[in-house]
This record gives sequence, structure tokens and C-alpha cells, in this order.
Amino acid sequence: MENNYLLEIKQLDKQFTGVHALDHVDFAVGKGEIHALMGENGAGKSTLIKVLTGLYSKDSGEIIFDGKECNFHTPQDSQNAGISTIYQEINLIPHLSVAENIFLGREPRNAFGIDWKTVREQAKKLLLDNGIDIDVDQDLATYSTAIQQMVAITRAISQNAKLLIMDEPTSSLANDEIQVMFEKMRELVAKGMSIIFISHKLDEVYTICNRATILKDGKLVGSYDIDKISRLEMVSKMIGRDASNVLKRNVGEYTAAGDAVPVLHTHNIDNRVKLHGVSIDIRPGEIVGVAGLLGAGKTEFAKVVFGCDNTYTGEYEVEGKPVRLKTPKGAIDLGFAYCSEDRKVEGIFPHMSVKENMTITALPHISRFGVVNRRKQNEIVDQYIRSINIKTPSPDQLICNLSGGNQQKVLLGRWLSMDPKLIILDEPTRGIDVGAKAEIEALIKQFSENGISVLYISSELEELIRNCYRVVIIHDGKNSGEVRGEDITEENIMRFIAKNTKETEASHG
Repeated sequence: MENNYLLEIKQLDKQFTGVHALDHVDFAVGKGEIHALMGENGAGKSTLIKVLTGLYSKDSGEIIFDGKECNFHTPQDSQNAGISTIYQEINLIPHLSVAENIFLGREPRNAFGIDWKTVREQAKKLLLDNGIDIDVDQDLATYSTAIQQMVAITRAISQNAKLLIMDEPTSSLANDEIQVMFEKMRELVAKGMSIIFISHKLDEVYTICNRATILKDGKLVGSYDIDKISRLEMVSKMIGRDASNVLKRNVGEYTAAGDAVPVLHTHNIDNRVKLHGVSIDIRPGEIVGVAGLLGAGKTEFAKVVFGCDNTYTGEYEVEGKPVRLKTPKGAIDLGFAYCSEDRKVEGIFPHMSVKENMTITALPHISRFGVVNRRKQNEIVDQYIRSINIKTPSPDQLICNLSGGNQQKVLLGRWLSMDPKLIILDEPTRGIDVGAKAEIEALIKQFSENGISVLYISSELEELIRNCYRVVIIHDGKNSGEVRGEDITEENIMRFIAKNTKETEASHG
């Protein structure tokens, strides 16, 4: 059986000061297999991958790759052995061309140096083989995140890797792009490549993977055939307790203040770019989901609601009064809060502390003549660290050192300290493990119970099904349907998306 493994890791141990990151872990990946590596943030997944790719050195244990015992001291050692990695955060160079990125460090050469004609031709062919037809001379930065991710995949494939490690590779891809990537993954394993697939999305794991290995607190929980472990069992093993409450629907029918004036009323919102007539009402304490394909206009609508885009036309009312928002400050003054889909770029200040990040919007209220009242600042921070269970060694810890789930909690604490009427959440659990996701979702339910309205945008339909009273479906910048209560199912949401996708294709035909 041993010869059927491309990778065997035996009793891998890695410790940092005060932290046993990997505690004698065993892990094996078969030849031509797609193997999921599962666990919450802090389970040891990243440490294992960093040892395997030469970023960390192991303390003890064996790594046997392609029949040989290996010690990878640098990323180059790992790449030379045949291991390639695609990260969630694209590690390419945005201001180099697509072709340059694909062959960076491996450029074909001739007697005069780099053979740029061959670089361009080979890059073009590799991309076309992956179903992507773009200008390879354009800077990578000029393309969407989804295209950049596909370029990263193409670069990895072009290195003739035997093992491909994919860390949250679908986070920026639309459903059809994910299907293209999955098809490519199947082609690669059919040719003998093996893949380690890391994702917090259970749907993807059950769609594409053969086996799964689960880690918790640096220890091996076990390895399982995907078709022999249920989702409930998998999540329970990941979080170390019964996950029944994590996966069930959290809300029933909306009854609170059912006849109240909407906190937000929008009708026929149009910005002549991505939005062409979106209408949504949200009542006090109501959680309204927004579903749709990538590019449907969900985020663009959120930015209009929060005053980031003042080019819109259409009706906009807050508690029954017409409003014309021009800036985010205007939205904040109305009692609105916004957690962006890209918390690392538009949410956190990575090199500032938890305390500074949480209280930055409250500074005008806790300062006098430019001097911050430290007592009030500390009271706010201590209150929300306790009440929403933020795991941090200290309020003075840099926020970049926290897990994604705890960073998101700091952002929620930032806005809760402003006593908002409405919180706009754009992909609030992206890149967050299943345990932290459950905590975030519990907080959202708590917001609703406290009378705070929530506009909940997510590409994960299961989240919307669990947490929303109503779900509005947007397609091509327009309302295409609405479901509520027990009718909020994946089938009903997809029915509206598919119906309107077919209509759009017919109109262009």
C-alpha cells in the first residue's frame, strides 16, 4: 500500500514558543488523489503546509515524497522536488504582465537573454489549455481577482508539479469559474497529479475530494473517505463537539415589528454601471439576505447603501424619510455600519492594535480637543472583547496576528460600539473556519434579537438559508426574485438565478 502514496508524513512535530503547532501528526496523500485538509483556524493546517513547502523546518518526524525522504529548507527545495502551492491571497506580482508572472524565475532563454516571444506564446497556450483567452502582455493588475487566481493556477500547473497544494483557491471565483477549475483538477489527477485541497466550504470538499484528514489543536483527529463521513460528523470532529446546532436553521418567520416602517427602503436603485433597478426593504431587527452570482451587483448595492457611491438614482429612505447619501460619514450618522467583503484591504488596519482598530470609528465620541479618553476607550474594548468572545492575548495585540474569525469580530465590535440601526455584512464569514463561522452567525442572530437590522450578503447559500428571514436574489443588477421563511432553500434560490441566467443568454442570442 505504501507505494500508492505520493506523500507520507510520519509523526511530524513542530513547536513555537509556548505553542505545540503540530503534535506528532501523520498525513498521507495517494497518487492521483484530491485530499482535503480540514480543521478550524489554529488546527495546524497552515503549519503543516509551511513545513511541506520549506517555509518552516520540522522539529522531528519524516517527510517521504515520491519515495524519497525529504527535508525542505527553502521554498525552492520544495518546488524543485515537485510541490507547487496556490494561496488564497494571490502571491503574484500585479505590475508584471500575465506572461511574466507565469514564467517568473523560469523564463525560456536564447543567445540574447530571455526569449520573450517564446514566453508570450507558451503563456498564451497554457492559458488557452485552461479555457482562458486573455492578452498575456497586459499587467496582471488590470484583470479581475478571478482571472488572477486562474493565472496563479496556470503558473502552478506549468511547473510540472507532482503535488499541487490549493489553499482556499475558490474564494474569489464565480460558480461557473469554480466548475471550470474543478474540471481542470479532475484532468490533472487523471494524469497522475495529486492535490491537497484546503477549503472552509463543505460543499466544495464533498464535490471534489476523495478523502479528508482532520486536524484539531495541532493533533490528528483522523483520515476519512469522503463518501463514508457525513457533514455533521465532519464538522463535529473539526470543532470537537456535536455540530447539530451549527448546521441547523437559526431563525423562523420574521414577526417582530412586522408592520413597522422599514429602517431602509430602496426602490429602483441604478448607478448605470452594475445596478439597473434594485429594490430592497429592511424592517427593524430583520435579517435580509442578498444572493446572486459573482458580478450580479451585490457589493455595488451595499456600497450605495453605505454612501460609497453617490452616482445612484432611485428612491432611498431611512425610517420613512427620503435621504440622499453622499459619503460613508452620512451613512454612519444615520446609524449604518458596513463590514466589507475584503476585510484585509477595506476593513482592518493590520499594523494597529485590536484596541485601535475597534475604537477608530468611536474616536470623535471619546475624544476632547484631540485627546482620547483612555478610560472610555478601554471600557469599550474590554466590553466587546468579553461580550463577543474575541480571542486575543491583549487589546494591544496587532490585529494582523489574530485569526480571520477574530479579526471579523473586532470589526463587528467596532460598529456595535456605535449603536447601529443597520449593519451591512458583505461575505462576513469568507475565509473563516466552521467554528468561528458559527460564532459569527450566532452574533448576527443576537443583533436581530436586539433590534438591529442586518443586510446579509453571501455567496454561500447555506449561510443565507440558516440565518435570514428573507433572501432577495439579484441578477445583472436587478431584482430577480425573493424567498422567505421555510421557502428559503437552495433549490428555490437557484431556480431564480438559473431562470434569469437563461433569460439573459436568450436576449444576447
